[in-house]
Amino acid sequence: ESLKRAIGTRLQRNDESGMNDIQADFKLSMRDVCEEERPRERLARLGADALRDAELLAILFRSGTSKLNAVALADQVLKQFGTLQRLSQASIEEMQQVEGIGAVKAVEIKAALELGRRLANYKRVRNTRVSVSKDVVDLLMPDLRACETERFICVELNTKNYVIKCETISQGGMDGTAAMPRDVLRQAVRDGASAVIVVHNHPSGDPEPSEADIVITRRLVQAADLIGIRFLDHIIIGDGRHVSMKDRGLL
Repeated sequence: ESLKRAIGTRLQRNDESGMNDIQADFKLSMRDVCEEERPRERLARLGADALRDAELLAILFRSGTSKLNAVALADQVLKQFGTLQRLSQASIEEMQQVEGIGAVKAVEIKAALELGRRLANYKRVRNTRVSVSKDVVDLLMPDLRACETERFICVELNTKNYVIKCETISQGGMDGTAAMPRDVLRQAVRDGASAVIVVHNHPSGDPEPSEADIVITRRLVQAADLIGIRFLDHIIIGDGRHVSMKDRGLL
């Protein structure tokens, strides 16, 4: 109903002004939509679950462009990247390739999606008990299998092998990331962890350990033993596959 009223108003304006190009003037802004149908008001009234992805993005934007209102701009962004997962992987520069998305809007998207990722990760981590390597793989595979750069993560465990937290130690380029024993174990000591499992991904998709992977694993085992923390495993994640150093007998 609000849309009909908005259309009628715009058409009347065109008739009164004698403009021939109705389409050029027909650019609905959020002001043309009745207040109760705007994304912010709908969220307050119905809850976030009731809104489409584009409407949630539009709330972040607050405004659109001279050509598109905030919801239409959000639809354009989602169409460009296809899925929220692909959008979350996009760089600030890639997001800015969409007309109407400047540095500020791109940063807002990145921040919001990162918060969502961290919340989802927290829910997965909470109350997870590690008995075999697959428990850790199931926990981290959703995030790591699609990473375009290498990430090195330390999974901290308590005395009963329940996960305390998953701490990202470093993140690098396609050629790998450095992970020194002191960097891996420093946070584990601060958090009072009794045991650790380190995990990193191979962006190539092939989880087979390199010679460097084996060397760093042996150094980590020695360092952990010196400070009284159990080093349980080093797991490498590829695209849908993984290798456990413990299962391979490489620890």
